Amino acid sequence: MPNLGSVLKAEISRLARKEVRAEVEALRKASGTYRREIAELKRQVVQLERRLRQASKAAPAAAAASTEEEPARVRFSAKGLQSLRARLDLSAADFGKLAGVSGQSIYHWEQGKSVPRKSQLPKLAGLRGLGKKEARARVDALS
Repeated sequence: MPNLGSVLKAEISRLARKEVRAEVEALRKASGTYRREIAELKRQVVQLERRLRQASKAAPAAAAASTEEEPARVRFSAKGLQSLRARLDLSAADFGKLAGVSGQSIYHWEQGKSVPRKSQLPKLAGLRGLGKKEARARVDALS
């Protein structure tokens, strides 16, 4: 007949293994779930990094277009300024009043000796849509 101590010890070991197995199984399942989630997150990170690289390649062009949107759309040419002034039938001084600059600046711009500042380009672009009568009325109003 087995010793009571050894039987008790064997039974305690069996129950301990059973309890540990149940706890370990729960931990194993949780660990597997966490590993799958981590793998999915890593895939998402790789995908987002790819998108970021693609966006950063396109971003300099878009950023340049957005930061310089007005100057990019508003181009200046000396001949264009001359023809606009001729079409409106205005003197350089009068055209300068409309543009908010001196007549001498208008002459220099038309001759190509200088170019208007970026801040002045939108004002010049706004004058392109004027007709003779409206331009004359504005000059008279400013005088």
